[in-house]
Amino acid sequence: MEKVTKKSKRQLPLFVEKDEDGYYVVECPLFDGCYAQGKTIDAAIKNIREVIELILEEQENRKLLQSYKPQEFSLHTLSI
Repeated sequence: MEKVTKKSKRQLPLFVEKDEDGYYVVECPLFDGCYAQGKTIDAAIKNIREVIELILEEQENRKLLQSYKPQEFSLHTLSI
């Protein structure tokens, strides 16, 4: 019988912002230049997932992901 291994899921931070044209812009700050957009939040999340999959084709980014072990996520805003 073959041993089945389950890939561990990693949680990545994402910032989502609605721009002036009504599109949702998503950024993953873990990777440089990792942005995507979509007409809805669901579409933007789907698009950023595809971008991250492409980014992870590079060995350096896979190493970065392996070493990323956050203990807590927090988002704060500042009004000026």
